[in-house]
Amino acid sequence: MVMLFTACGSQITDDVLEEIDPPQIDYIEDEDELEVEVMDQDVDDGQISSITDDMDDAEEPMDEEGAEEKGGPVTVDEELHELYLVDRNGMVAPQTMNMLMPEDKLTALVEHLVQEGPVTEQLPNGFQAVLPPETEVLGVKVKNGVATIDLNESFTDYHPSQEMQILQSITWTLTQEEEVDRVKLSINGEELAAMPQNDTPIGEGYTRGHGINLEVNDQADLVSTSPVVVYFLSQTDDQTYYVPVTRRVDQQDDLYEAVINELLEGPSYTSQLLTDFRQEVALIEEPDLDNGTLTLNFNEALLSQLQGTAISENVLNMLVLSLTEQEEIESVSLMVDSESAIMMSNGESLTEPVVRPNQVNVGQF
Repeated sequence: MVMLFTACGSQITDDVLEEIDPPQIDYIEDEDELEVEVMDQDVDDGQISSITDDMDDAEEPMDEEGAEEKGGPVTVDEELHELYLVDRNGMVAPQTMNMLMPEDKLTALVEHLVQEGPVTEQLPNGFQAVLPPETEVLGVKVKNGVATIDLNESFTDYHPSQEMQILQSITWTLTQEEEVDRVKLSINGEELAAMPQNDTPIGEGYTRGHGINLEVNDQADLVSTSPVVVYFLSQTDDQTYYVPVTRRVDQQDDLYEAVINELLEGPSYTSQLLTDFRQEVALIEEPDLDNGTLTLNFNEALLSQLQGTAISENVLNMLVLSLTEQEEIESVSLMVDSESAIMMSNGESLTEPVVRPNQVNVGQF
Protein backbone atom coordinates (compact mmCIF):
# COMPACT_ATOMS: atom_id res chain seq x y z
CA MET A 1 0.00 0.00 0.00
CA VAL A 2 1.04 3.59 -0.42
CA MET A 3 0.64 6.56 1.80
CA LEU A 4 0.48 9.47 -0.62
CA PHE A 5 0.82 12.96 0.76
CA THR A 6 -0.81 16.25 -0.15
CA ALA A 7 1.11 19.38 -0.88
CA CYS A 8 1.42 22.87 0.47
CA GLY A 9 2.26 25.96 -1.48
CA SER A 10 1.12 29.30 -2.76
CA GLN A 11 -1.90 30.29 -4.80
CA ILE A 12 -2.64 28.86 -8.25
CA THR A 13 -1.44 30.44 -11.42
CA ASP A 14 -4.05 32.14 -13.54
CA ASP A 15 -2.85 30.79 -16.84
CA VAL A 16 -1.30 27.32 -17.06
CA LEU A 17 -0.55 27.76 -20.73
CA GLU A 18 1.77 30.74 -20.33
CA GLU A 19 5.17 30.02 -21.87
CA ILE A 20 8.27 30.50 -19.72
CA ASP A 21 11.97 30.17 -20.41
CA PRO A 22 12.74 26.43 -20.37
CA PRO A 23 14.78 25.30 -17.31
CA GLN A 24 16.45 21.93 -17.03
CA ILE A 25 14.28 18.90 -16.26
CA ASP A 26 14.32 18.29 -12.51
CA TYR A 27 15.57 14.82 -11.77
CA ILE A 28 15.68 13.58 -8.21
CA GLU A 29 19.22 12.74 -7.26
CA ASP A 30 20.09 9.06 -6.84
CA GLU A 31 19.58 7.92 -3.24
CA ASP A 32 17.57 11.13 -2.53
CA GLU A 33 14.18 9.61 -3.16
CA LEU A 34 11.07 11.61 -2.32
CA GLU A 35 9.56 10.52 0.96
CA VAL A 36 6.55 8.38 0.10
CA GLU A 37 5.90 5.35 2.25
CA VAL A 38 4.96 2.14 0.42
CA MET A 39 3.60 -0.95 2.08
CA ASP A 40 2.65 -4.28 0.53
CA GLN A 41 -0.79 -5.78 1.01
CA ASP A 42 -2.05 -9.08 -0.33
CA VAL A 43 -5.56 -9.34 -1.65
CA ASP A 44 -7.83 -12.32 -1.09
CA ASP A 45 -6.15 -14.64 -3.57
CA GLY A 46 -2.73 -13.88 -2.15
CA GLN A 47 -1.30 -13.25 -5.61
CA ILE A 48 -1.32 -9.50 -6.14
CA SER A 49 0.26 -6.68 -4.17
CA SER A 50 -1.24 -3.21 -4.13
CA ILE A 51 -0.07 0.37 -3.79
CA THR A 52 -3.33 1.19 -2.03
CA ASP A 53 -3.35 3.74 0.72
CA ASP A 54 -2.89 3.29 4.46
CA MET A 55 -6.20 4.07 6.09
CA ASP A 56 -5.26 3.35 9.71
CA ASP A 57 -5.06 7.08 10.48
CA ALA A 58 -8.50 7.90 9.05
CA GLU A 59 -11.09 9.12 11.49
CA GLU A 60 -14.04 6.92 12.35
CA PRO A 61 -17.23 7.84 10.46
CA MET A 62 -19.18 10.53 12.25
CA ASP A 63 -22.57 9.78 13.70
CA GLU A 64 -25.03 11.88 11.70
CA GLU A 65 -28.27 10.13 12.60
CA GLY A 66 -29.52 13.32 14.18
CA ALA A 67 -28.82 15.51 11.16
CA GLU A 68 -31.93 17.03 9.68
CA GLU A 69 -32.77 18.95 6.54
CA LYS A 70 -36.12 20.60 5.92
CA GLY A 71 -37.53 18.88 8.99
CA GLY A 72 -36.58 15.33 8.01
CA PRO A 73 -33.69 12.94 8.76
CA VAL A 74 -30.71 12.88 6.43
CA THR A 75 -28.69 9.76 5.74
CA VAL A 76 -25.02 10.70 5.71
CA ASP A 77 -22.01 8.42 5.33
CA GLU A 78 -18.35 9.34 5.60
CA GLU A 79 -16.36 8.15 2.59
CA LEU A 80 -13.07 8.68 0.81
CA HIS A 81 -13.37 10.43 -2.56
CA GLU A 82 -10.97 12.03 -4.98
CA LEU A 83 -11.52 15.71 -5.69
CA TYR A 84 -9.64 17.13 -8.64
CA LEU A 85 -8.33 20.47 -7.42
CA VAL A 86 -5.88 23.04 -8.81
CA ASP A 87 -2.43 23.25 -7.23
CA ARG A 88 -0.13 26.24 -6.89
CA ASN A 89 1.34 25.57 -10.35
CA GLY A 90 -2.05 25.57 -12.06
CA MET A 91 -2.11 21.78 -12.46
CA VAL A 92 -5.29 19.77 -11.88
CA ALA A 93 -4.45 16.96 -9.47
CA PRO A 94 -6.44 14.48 -7.37
CA GLN A 95 -6.61 14.90 -3.62
CA THR A 96 -8.38 12.18 -1.65
CA MET A 97 -10.51 13.46 1.22
CA ASN A 98 -12.79 12.06 3.86
CA MET A 99 -16.22 13.58 3.22
CA LEU A 100 -19.70 13.24 4.63
CA MET A 101 -21.78 11.95 1.74
CA PRO A 102 -25.59 12.24 1.57
CA GLU A 103 -27.61 9.99 -0.71
CA ASP A 104 -27.18 12.50 -3.56
CA LYS A 105 -23.46 11.80 -3.84
CA LEU A 106 -22.87 13.42 -7.24
CA THR A 107 -24.37 16.74 -6.15
CA ALA A 108 -22.21 16.70 -3.02
CA LEU A 109 -19.06 16.05 -5.06
CA VAL A 110 -19.72 19.05 -7.31
CA GLU A 111 -20.51 21.23 -4.27
CA HIS A 112 -17.08 20.30 -2.88
CA LEU A 113 -15.52 21.89 -5.99
CA VAL A 114 -16.96 25.33 -5.16
CA GLN A 115 -14.59 27.96 -3.76
CA GLU A 116 -15.55 28.96 -0.22
CA GLY A 117 -17.74 25.85 -0.16
CA PRO A 118 -17.74 22.77 2.09
CA VAL A 119 -14.21 21.72 1.04
CA THR A 120 -12.61 24.96 2.26
CA GLU A 121 -11.58 23.72 5.70
CA GLN A 122 -10.04 20.55 4.25
CA LEU A 123 -8.07 22.09 1.39
CA PRO A 124 -4.41 21.05 1.39
CA ASN A 125 -2.02 23.99 1.44
CA GLY A 126 -1.47 25.27 -2.09
CA PHE A 127 -4.68 23.78 -3.50
CA GLN A 128 -7.87 25.53 -4.53
CA ALA A 129 -11.35 24.51 -5.63
CA VAL A 130 -12.24 25.54 -9.19
CA LEU A 131 -15.87 26.71 -9.30
CA PRO A 132 -16.53 30.41 -8.58
CA PRO A 133 -17.86 31.36 -5.13
CA GLU A 134 -21.65 31.42 -4.83
CA THR A 135 -21.97 28.73 -7.50
CA GLU A 136 -25.00 26.62 -6.60
CA VAL A 137 -25.62 23.07 -7.75
CA LEU A 138 -29.30 22.97 -8.67
CA GLY A 139 -29.22 19.27 -9.47
CA VAL A 140 -27.35 16.39 -11.11
CA LYS A 141 -29.15 13.88 -13.32
CA VAL A 142 -27.59 10.75 -14.79
CA LYS A 143 -28.93 9.00 -17.87
CA ASN A 144 -27.12 6.38 -19.94
CA GLY A 145 -23.80 7.26 -18.33
CA VAL A 146 -24.17 11.02 -18.94
CA ALA A 147 -24.26 13.26 -15.85
CA THR A 148 -25.94 16.61 -16.53
CA ILE A 149 -25.04 19.21 -13.88
CA ASP A 150 -27.42 22.13 -13.51
CA LEU A 151 -25.79 25.27 -12.04
CA ASN A 152 -26.87 28.80 -11.29
CA GLU A 153 -25.59 31.87 -13.16
CA SER A 154 -22.72 32.44 -10.69
CA PHE A 155 -20.95 29.55 -12.43
CA THR A 156 -20.13 31.89 -15.34
CA ASP A 157 -18.03 34.23 -13.14
CA TYR A 158 -14.74 32.38 -13.66
CA HIS A 159 -11.62 33.76 -15.33
CA PRO A 160 -11.32 32.63 -18.97
CA SER A 161 -7.86 31.16 -18.31
CA GLN A 162 -9.42 28.70 -15.86
CA GLU A 163 -11.95 27.22 -18.27
CA MET A 164 -10.02 24.02 -19.02
CA GLN A 165 -9.19 23.53 -15.35
CA ILE A 166 -12.91 23.71 -14.51
CA LEU A 167 -13.92 21.24 -17.21
CA GLN A 168 -11.18 18.79 -16.24
CA SER A 169 -11.84 19.11 -12.52
CA ILE A 170 -15.59 18.45 -12.82
CA THR A 171 -15.16 15.63 -15.35
CA TRP A 172 -12.42 13.71 -13.56
CA THR A 173 -14.13 14.12 -10.18
CA LEU A 174 -17.51 12.77 -11.33
CA THR A 175 -16.25 10.04 -13.66
CA GLN A 176 -14.60 8.27 -10.75
CA GLU A 177 -18.15 7.11 -10.03
CA GLU A 178 -19.09 3.95 -11.88
CA GLU A 179 -22.35 5.27 -13.29
CA VAL A 180 -20.78 8.36 -14.95
CA ASP A 181 -18.89 8.21 -18.26
CA ARG A 182 -19.28 11.80 -19.45
CA VAL A 183 -20.40 15.19 -18.16
CA LYS A 184 -22.74 17.88 -19.52
CA LEU A 185 -23.48 21.29 -18.01
CA SER A 186 -26.58 23.47 -17.88
CA ILE A 187 -27.41 26.85 -16.34
CA ASN A 188 -30.84 27.22 -14.79
CA GLY A 189 -31.99 24.20 -16.78
CA GLU A 190 -30.64 25.40 -20.15
CA GLU A 191 -28.04 22.98 -21.51
CA LEU A 192 -24.69 24.43 -22.60
CA ALA A 193 -23.24 23.51 -25.98
CA ALA A 194 -20.01 25.29 -25.05
CA MET A 195 -18.40 26.86 -21.99
CA PRO A 196 -19.46 30.46 -21.21
CA GLN A 197 -16.09 32.26 -21.42
CA ASN A 198 -13.86 30.73 -24.13
CA ASP A 199 -16.55 28.70 -25.92
CA THR A 200 -14.79 25.39 -25.31
CA PRO A 201 -17.15 22.84 -26.93
CA ILE A 202 -18.97 20.43 -24.64
CA GLY A 203 -21.02 18.71 -27.37
CA GLU A 204 -22.35 15.33 -26.32
CA GLY A 205 -20.45 15.54 -23.06
CA TYR A 206 -16.93 15.94 -21.71
CA THR A 207 -15.00 12.76 -20.90
CA ARG A 208 -11.65 11.70 -19.49
CA GLY A 209 -10.67 11.06 -23.08
CA HIS A 210 -10.44 14.83 -23.55
CA GLY A 211 -7.43 14.74 -21.27
CA ILE A 212 -6.08 16.49 -18.18
CA ASN A 213 -3.21 18.97 -17.91
CA LEU A 214 -2.86 18.76 -21.69
CA GLU A 215 0.56 18.90 -23.29
CA VAL A 216 -0.18 19.09 -27.01
CA ASN A 217 2.47 20.14 -29.50
CA ASP A 218 1.23 22.61 -32.10
CA GLN A 219 2.56 20.29 -34.78
CA ALA A 220 0.85 17.19 -33.36
CA ASP A 221 -1.36 15.37 -35.85
CA LEU A 222 -4.55 14.72 -33.89
CA VAL A 223 -5.73 12.20 -36.48
CA SER A 224 -2.72 9.88 -36.30
CA THR A 225 -2.05 10.22 -32.56
CA SER A 226 -3.77 8.95 -29.42
CA PRO A 227 -3.91 10.50 -25.94
CA VAL A 228 -2.20 8.80 -23.01
CA VAL A 229 -2.09 9.82 -19.35
CA VAL A 230 1.19 9.64 -17.44
CA TYR A 231 1.87 10.57 -13.84
CA PHE A 232 4.75 12.74 -12.63
CA LEU A 233 5.59 14.10 -9.19
CA SER A 234 5.22 17.46 -7.55
CA GLN A 235 6.95 18.34 -4.30
CA THR A 236 6.76 21.00 -1.63
CA ASP A 237 9.15 20.75 1.31
CA ASP A 238 9.00 17.08 2.39
CA GLN A 239 5.59 16.35 0.85
CA THR A 240 4.89 14.86 -2.57
CA TYR A 241 1.87 14.10 -4.72
CA TYR A 242 1.19 12.62 -8.14
CA VAL A 243 -0.03 14.73 -11.07
CA PRO A 244 -1.62 13.27 -14.24
CA VAL A 245 -0.59 14.73 -17.60
CA THR A 246 -2.09 13.98 -21.02
CA ARG A 247 0.23 13.63 -24.01
CA ARG A 248 -0.33 12.35 -27.53
CA VAL A 249 1.58 9.41 -28.99
CA ASP A 250 1.78 7.96 -32.49
CA GLN A 251 -0.97 5.42 -33.10
CA GLN A 252 1.48 3.18 -34.89
CA ASP A 253 3.65 2.82 -31.78
CA ASP A 254 3.11 0.07 -29.24
CA LEU A 255 0.77 1.79 -26.78
CA TYR A 256 2.31 0.41 -23.58
CA GLU A 257 5.84 1.09 -24.70
CA ALA A 258 4.76 4.59 -25.73
CA VAL A 259 3.46 5.27 -22.21
CA ILE A 260 6.77 4.13 -20.74
CA ASN A 261 8.73 6.25 -23.21
CA GLU A 262 6.74 9.32 -22.14
CA LEU A 263 7.57 8.57 -18.50
CA LEU A 264 11.25 8.17 -19.34
CA GLU A 265 11.21 11.41 -21.34
CA GLY A 266 10.30 13.17 -18.11
CA PRO A 267 8.16 16.22 -17.37
CA SER A 268 7.92 19.20 -19.66
CA TYR A 269 10.62 21.86 -19.41
CA THR A 270 7.88 24.42 -18.81
CA SER A 271 6.37 22.61 -15.82
CA GLN A 272 7.38 22.38 -12.19
CA LEU A 273 6.92 18.60 -12.16
CA LEU A 274 9.58 16.08 -11.14
CA THR A 275 10.62 12.59 -12.10
CA ASP A 276 12.36 9.85 -10.14
CA PHE A 277 13.55 7.89 -13.19
CA ARG A 278 17.24 7.83 -13.99
CA GLN A 279 18.10 8.89 -17.52
CA GLU A 280 19.69 5.51 -18.30
CA VAL A 281 16.51 3.47 -17.65
CA ALA A 282 15.34 1.45 -20.66
CA LEU A 283 13.19 -1.56 -21.53
CA ILE A 284 15.13 -4.59 -22.73
CA GLU A 285 12.04 -6.45 -23.98
CA GLU A 286 8.67 -5.46 -25.39
CA PRO A 287 5.87 -5.19 -22.79
CA ASP A 288 3.81 -8.37 -22.49
CA LEU A 289 0.12 -8.29 -21.50
CA ASP A 290 -1.32 -11.55 -20.21
CA ASN A 291 -4.73 -11.85 -18.54
CA GLY A 292 -4.71 -8.22 -17.35
CA THR A 293 -1.11 -8.24 -16.07
CA LEU A 294 1.49 -6.24 -17.99
CA THR A 295 5.04 -7.56 -17.56
CA LEU A 296 7.92 -5.13 -18.05
CA ASN A 297 11.60 -6.07 -18.25
CA PHE A 298 14.00 -3.16 -17.58
CA ASN A 299 17.75 -2.79 -17.44
CA GLU A 300 19.60 -2.38 -14.13
CA ALA A 301 19.29 1.41 -14.27
CA LEU A 302 15.77 0.98 -12.87
CA LEU A 303 17.43 0.22 -9.51
CA SER A 304 18.37 3.70 -8.35
CA GLN A 305 18.21 3.21 -4.58
CA LEU A 306 20.42 1.58 -1.94
CA GLN A 307 23.54 1.78 -4.09
CA GLY A 308 21.82 0.42 -7.16
CA THR A 309 20.13 -2.57 -5.53
CA ALA A 310 16.54 -1.33 -5.05
CA ILE A 311 13.74 0.36 -6.96
CA SER A 312 12.32 3.70 -5.92
CA GLU A 313 8.76 3.54 -4.63
CA ASN A 314 8.02 6.66 -6.68
CA VAL A 315 9.15 4.93 -9.88
CA LEU A 316 6.93 1.96 -9.05
CA ASN A 317 3.94 4.20 -8.38
CA MET A 318 4.44 6.29 -11.52
CA LEU A 319 4.57 3.13 -13.64
CA VAL A 320 1.49 1.56 -12.07
CA LEU A 321 -0.63 4.73 -12.08
CA SER A 322 0.26 5.54 -15.70
CA LEU A 323 -0.17 2.06 -17.17
CA THR A 324 -3.40 1.20 -15.35
CA GLU A 325 -5.01 4.22 -17.02
CA GLN A 326 -5.38 1.71 -19.87
CA GLU A 327 -8.60 -0.20 -19.12
CA GLU A 328 -7.22 -3.60 -20.09
CA ILE A 329 -4.30 -3.37 -17.63
CA GLU A 330 -5.21 -4.48 -14.10
CA SER A 331 -1.72 -4.92 -12.66
CA VAL A 332 1.95 -4.41 -13.49
CA SER A 333 4.74 -6.96 -13.00
CA LEU A 334 8.35 -5.75 -13.03
CA MET A 335 11.57 -7.52 -13.92
CA VAL A 336 15.16 -6.28 -13.98
CA ASP A 337 17.48 -8.08 -16.39
CA SER A 338 14.86 -10.87 -16.51
CA GLU A 339 14.97 -11.31 -12.73
CA SER A 340 11.54 -11.05 -11.09
CA ALA A 341 12.69 -10.70 -7.47
CA ILE A 342 13.21 -6.95 -6.95
CA MET A 343 14.00 -5.14 -3.72
CA MET A 344 12.22 -1.88 -2.91
CA SER A 345 13.97 0.96 -1.12
CA ASN A 346 11.99 0.23 2.06
CA GLY A 347 13.67 -3.18 2.23
CA GLU A 348 10.65 -5.19 1.14
CA SER A 349 10.75 -7.61 -1.80
CA LEU A 350 8.57 -6.97 -4.82
CA THR A 351 7.69 -10.42 -6.10
CA GLU A 352 4.07 -10.10 -7.25
CA PRO A 353 2.16 -7.89 -9.73
CA VAL A 354 1.08 -4.51 -8.37
CA VAL A 355 -2.46 -3.15 -8.78
CA ARG A 356 -3.71 0.42 -8.90
CA PRO A 357 -4.72 2.09 -5.61
CA ASN A 358 -8.38 2.89 -4.97
CA GLN A 359 -7.46 6.52 -4.28
CA VAL A 360 -4.48 8.71 -5.17
CA ASN A 361 -2.80 11.32 -2.99
CA VAL A 362 -4.41 10.46 0.33
CA GLY A 363 -3.75 13.07 3.00
CA GLN A 364 -3.84 13.01 6.76
CA PHE A 365 -7.20 13.11 8.54
